[in-house]
Amino acid sequence: MEHIKNIIGTKVFVGDKRNKYEYQAYGNRLAEELNDTKKRSLYIKLAKNEQRNLLEQARECALSAEKITAKGKIFMWKLTQLRKGVNG
Repeated sequence: MEHIKNIIGTKVFVGDKRNKYEYQAYGNRLAEELNDTKKRSLYIKLAKNEQRNLLEQARECALSAEKITAKGKIFMWKLTQLRKGVNG
């Protein structure tokens, strides 16, 4: 049996002190996954205003780029391409 401290430590709660709304939690998670926490507010704004399916596609593209260190730039490039309707 696992201690409750270990279980709680591995979970990310939407009710975090920083997150009042779901889109804030999503934006924070995006910033952390892309290692771009300096632009956290940008990701929160995108999570609030953009279609979630476009954000998910851009996220998957950026995270699949293994040797790229600037995953935030890849994410923004792919999101721009998806907005224009360009596939690839």
